[in-house]
Amino acid sequence: MFLRLKDCHNTQDFRKLAKQRLPSSIFHYIDGGSDDEITYRRNTEAFNKCDLIPNVLAGMENVDLTTTIFNTKMKLPFFLSPTAMQRLFHHDGEKALARVASREGIMMGVSTIGTVSIEELGKLTEGPKIFQLYIHKDKGLTNDLIDRCKQSKFDAIALTVDTIVGGNRERDLYTGMTTPPKLTFKSLLSFATHPTWTMNYLFRKKFELAQVKDYVKQGTDITSSIVNYINSQMDQTMSWKDAAEAKKRWGGPFAIKGINSVEDAKKAIDIGATAIMISNHGGRQLDGSISPFDALQDIVDAVGGKIEIILDGGIRRGTHILKALSLGANACSGGRFYLYALAGAGEPGVEKAVTKLKEELIRDMMLMGCKKIAELSKKNIKFR
Repeated sequence: MFLRLKDCHNTQDFRKLAKQRLPSSIFHYIDGGSDDEITYRRNTEAFNKCDLIPNVLAGMENVDLTTTIFNTKMKLPFFLSPTAMQRLFHHDGEKALARVASREGIMMGVSTIGTVSIEELGKLTEGPKIFQLYIHKDKGLTNDLIDRCKQSKFDAIALTVDTIVGGNRERDLYTGMTTPPKLTFKSLLSFATHPTWTMNYLFRKKFELAQVKDYVKQGTDITSSIVNYINSQMDQTMSWKDAAEAKKRWGGPFAIKGINSVEDAKKAIDIGATAIMISNHGGRQLDGSISPFDALQDIVDAVGGKIEIILDGGIRRGTHILKALSLGANACSGGRFYLYALAGAGEPGVEKAVTKLKEELIRDMMLMGCKKIAELSKKNIKFR
């Protein structure tokens, strides 16, 4: 079945649209996890372990979905998590996200391994932006990234701590995924049968890693894979001391992204972080690790109210977000739900993906009998 944007009504539809539009290796880079992809699947399946308990006759009329995180008021309780190499999936890349996020009043994430520069995004929109920082072996690069975010008036930084080595992304090994893509006998047919993507890639602005291109050769010439970039450039000796130093240099709202344990959540508070993002990098790192939703309750019980808690990953439906908020998350974030849409239809696709989630949230809140986020609690959740 040939899909168009108007045929897409949920994340699975956007996934099919992306698969239709992208060469095989590019699609599977978005779609895949590590090893046997157990954690990748569990991130979404975990939401099915519990049920929502609605209340009726609540006199519903309007629903207020606003929330505040990182000292920033958002119109919706979810945002666009930072993801790498977006211009590989659509030629607009991060610019499409920035425009949609600004219109919808939500935060967008920007990756160190991004393809539109900090400065360009800072000029493009005044909407809220969070930068995903990696600690590099080159401390000058790490410090420069922080300083550039200050100059471009980003709202927050999220230090990613779960990628000191790259995960075993076997799908990429099978498909021959490299960055930039290489023409081989195996890949030629896939590129030829996706002419729109291929022509955009060849004849629009050259693909590059805009944040790091002036520091490392891989910024403009990654000839193997993003995993090799991680393995060669990231600082495996990174510690809580490094996190504290990055937080101090930044001086603003600061999250640790990649927290999965109560112990680490407490350490994040100790170094003065303002938020944690419970995340396993979309199931792309340690396969068999706990899902964010499964980790959420213990972390909320231990540190809820002391630090902002964001559930990152696995969300596909408005009900997933409501379940996380009911257990005590302050907000949710995700990547694939908008990456599929970006790859499939660019900015209009991202707009529709965000709009669909918003519509689901409004409808589901009304059916729950909750007029605002603060009315959600553990009382309206039952685990099986």
